[in-house]
Amino acid sequence: MTDISGPPRLTHLTFHGPLSENRSDRMIRRLTTPAPVTVLDLGCGWGELMLRLLEALPGATGTGIDLNADDLARGRAAAEARGLADRVRFRQESAVSPTVGPADLVLCLGASHALTEAQPPEHTAAALRALRRLVPPGGRVLLGETFWQRPPTPRELSAMWPGADGTEFHDLAGLVDLTIAAGFRPSWIETASPAEWEDFESGYQSDVEEWLAAHPGHPLAEQTRERVDRHRSAWLRGYRDVMGMAYLTLVPVS
Repeated sequence: MTDISGPPRLTHLTFHGPLSENRSDRMIRRLTTPAPVTVLDLGCGWGELMLRLLEALPGATGTGIDLNADDLARGRAAAEARGLADRVRFRQESAVSPTVGPADLVLCLGASHALTEAQPPEHTAAALRALRRLVPPGGRVLLGETFWQRPPTPRELSAMWPGADGTEFHDLAGLVDLTIAAGFRPSWIETASPAEWEDFESGYQSDVEEWLAAHPGHPLAEQTRERVDRHRSAWLRGYRDVMGMAYLTLVPVS
């Protein structure tokens, strides 16, 4: 019988984004003082940062929302393995109008597009307005959002995703201005390093590359190879050192 299963998915990634262990540890120390009681993770994937926060907050509960069933299953399995299953829920639903919230700490890491039906670049401001409604006075939001480190050239844009446009993201200063306009004060501003980006991009591709090397004649090899080559080219020829990831700790204005 021919094996029709494809490559494993994202097993080399700890976080679904350019986030290092050192930075996540610093974030957790900062976000747990004062201690939130409820944590909401929008577009959570498998919710690794939320689970680590709950490990550091013995009395807290968490809810993760995402549409990807495989990621949610991975999150539930991780919660079970860490003894957190009774304190965290993973829900398969849209984050546009979540049925949960508000929460003392709201995470939205690389998922602002999931909070609104607005198109870029308006989606960022719309997502920030939604986040402001989900956090009470005294709470906090951790927003992970893409921005242009510098204006992309026409050649770089042509190498990115279909329809890539230089107006769809803001620069860092413009992004922070949007958070203030939405009713927040930015208490901490940091950005992913080149090393974090390289670890993320390499980890994102690694499962597939190793599978392709071992299964060159597999029925799914050709389409998988085209997909992974296209993604790698978009990174190396397009958004590498052009697109950044900002991690903004936001405090709502009372």
